[in-house]
Amino acid sequence: MDVDFSAIATPDYANVLGREHFIDYRIHPLWAKMPAISGPAFTVQLSAGDHLMMHAAIYQAPAGAIIVVDGVDDRFAVAGGNVCAVAQQRGIKGFIIDGVIRDVNEVAEMQFPVFAKGVFPVPGSKQCYSELAQPIRCGGVKVNSGDIIVADNEGIAVLPKETAIEVYQAAKEKADKEAAMTLSQWQANHQLRIEAALKTAKGD
Repeated sequence: MDVDFSAIATPDYANVLGREHFIDYRIHPLWAKMPAISGPAFTVQLSAGDHLMMHAAIYQAPAGAIIVVDGVDDRFAVAGGNVCAVAQQRGIKGFIIDGVIRDVNEVAEMQFPVFAKGVFPVPGSKQCYSELAQPIRCGGVKVNSGDIIVADNEGIAVLPKETAIEVYQAAKEKADKEAAMTLSQWQANHQLRIEAALKTAKGD
């Protein structure tokens, strides 16, 4: 089944998934009006102050992937304009980085989607090896290569690869149902639920 997981927004996924599937809000779009992206994760574990494996990943990640990085150390940039340009040329959809990058003006100009903690000009070294495509933690969430990433200006969802289709279908069904309601219908339903919740909360 060919699915565009970014056809629905991350809040729609949040209606059917728990908090543990959403990357920390401090990892955010680094340029304005960044489009939503979705695709399978290609994971990268870095060592503190070193970005060798990030540079390796842009050549090993398959086209259509989103590179997801545990940068460990926010004191050094793990990627810059040329790394983003090569990744873009190779068909990589974007980066999700628990860390910082540099050359953000170049990245914005080329319209390459990068979600990260921020921007810092000093790069790390290139000395430390680790296996690519291994389980990592990014923004407090466990990510396996192949898990589906959905990232937009509301947040970043991680859908386990084994259940991604079912999660998408459940989230879309709920989103479509709400979209079909008028505001009056939504308000009437919402008010009933709130009144019931208030009674329960008060112990009535």
